Amino acid sequence: MILYRIIVEWILCVEIPFRTKIGKSLRLYHGQSLVVNNETIIGSNCTLRQSTTIGTNKKLSNGKWNKSPIIGDNVDVGANCIIIGPIVIGDNVIIGAGSVVVKSVESNTKVAGNPAKII
Repeated sequence: MILYRIIVEWILCVEIPFRTKIGKSLRLYHGQSLVVNNETIIGSNCTLRQSTTIGTNKKLSNGKWNKSPIIGDNVDVGANCIIIGPIVIGDNVIIGAGSVVVKSVESNTKVAGNPAKII
């Protein structure tokens, strides 16, 4: 675990905890400043780009954080995106660069903007 943290987090500047559930063939393009919460679930054949944050957005009254996103298969996430909260991103979704996704996204759609909307 220490070797993983040194190489992946400190040298590559990518924070994906080793317990994160990730499907096959995850692609990281320019992974610098990429942060993924350990509760996030990422499907197969997904692409993540630099400066993207995927995680929780709210501390609950019991002191725990709300759930992290569930990302489907074949999702393409642009650079500088924020995907937060207990949301579901469907299969075959494209998320434009700089988008802030705070609501679930249906399969086979393209979203962009702040907040992200279907385009």
